[in-house]
Amino acid sequence: MRVLLVGAGGREHAIAEALAEGAELYVIGKHRNPGISRIAKEYGLAKETDVEKVLEFALKWGVDMAFIGPEAPLEKGIVNVLEENGIPTVGPSKEAAMLETNKAFARWLMDKYKIPGRKLFRVFEDISEMKAWVDDFGKPVVVKPLGLTGGKGVKVVGYQLKDNEEAKAYAEELIKKDGKVLIEERTDGVEFTFQVFTDGKKVLLMPLAQDYPHAYEGDVGPITGGMGSYSCEDHLLPFITKKDYDKALEALKATIDAMRKEGTPYKGILYGQFMLAKDEPKIIEFNARFGDPEAMNVLPILKTSLVEIGEGIVDGNLKGAEFERKATVVKYIAPKGYPTNPVKGVRLQVDEDRIREEGAKVYYASLDENFTMLGSRALAVVGVADSLEEAERIASAGIKHVSGEIFYRRDVGTKESIAKRIELVRAMRGE
Repeated sequence: MRVLLVGAGGREHAIAEALAEGAELYVIGKHRNPGISRIAKEYGLAKETDVEKVLEFALKWGVDMAFIGPEAPLEKGIVNVLEENGIPTVGPSKEAAMLETNKAFARWLMDKYKIPGRKLFRVFEDISEMKAWVDDFGKPVVVKPLGLTGGKGVKVVGYQLKDNEEAKAYAEELIKKDGKVLIEERTDGVEFTFQVFTDGKKVLLMPLAQDYPHAYEGDVGPITGGMGSYSCEDHLLPFITKKDYDKALEALKATIDAMRKEGTPYKGILYGQFMLAKDEPKIIEFNARFGDPEAMNVLPILKTSLVEIGEGIVDGNLKGAEFERKATVVKYIAPKGYPTNPVKGVRLQVDEDRIREEGAKVYYASLDENFTMLGSRALAVVGVADSLEEAERIASAGIKHVSGEIFYRRDVGTKESIAKRIELVRAMRGE
């Protein structure tokens, strides 16, 4: 079987590795990822959002199925185009991907179908109306552009914004640029990631993970695409109760049911970014694909063939997904200065043999075939083990064999950082 993978980041390297176990792999990406290119039968260079070019490659190679890695091509309707040309594709249609690509649509859907985890929100086109509403609301808010932001466009009062005055100024800027802005209540708590496979009806669960979005240790600094993540051997997280878990799952299932009722069935991977708040898990946002880095937590321990899961998604006949009872820790290495002013064009030294000897895995991301950094997160080192402590030790040991103008968060997946999150939840809930 020939499978096309669209995308060339760290998430896609993990997907590529899983797909290559059960199929002949063909890849299209905007740069030549050194890890993916080793396992691909053919590798086409093109922007992932250049849908016509992707289709041209797919038809030339005669692929049997496609798998979309990043979100940007979903917004361009890549799934619609490939399927119209007879290529079954793992990923939501342009209309279904609006769960991620249009934040106002996601909030509207949740309100209409009374999906758990809803937040108070408003969409504004008028600047004076927006300012009056924020003043009347009085409590801290979150300001969001409606479209895709690569994890970097959302600003929160008390974090990136000092107060509601700064929030109004940022919202005004977005209305002038985009014509609209989404403003919602700020929710405090601890974030976690819940990813599922779905064929539009059936839902298969993946292990929970927790991302570290801030650039620097201690959860400070600008928001990034994610500096690392961890998952536990029981597939839960230490601060999540069964009630929290069930409520989050109910929200994801209700969202998939709502999309079907709207006439835009959702198939592929659905990623719920939740905030564990005082009363219940609140949905911060949906993503219409695997998380990056969270794909690297779940795919290395997936026992079921990803190709078979993909076939089940496109056929509407998902059967099951089994994962090893292992813990995982992902630590991303980024160029110095990332995310605000990253160095580019600098080569990395990576001793893959030594990394493997430590028991770790490496996934390449924003790095070309000459190991030159392209400006975003360059590569991830992953530890997989029977315990979280051992997985973190393995990842840290592997990172020692990467050198260059880089930095990473040493605290990703450590006992201390997780204890801090447990304590935050206990304090918030008065335990």
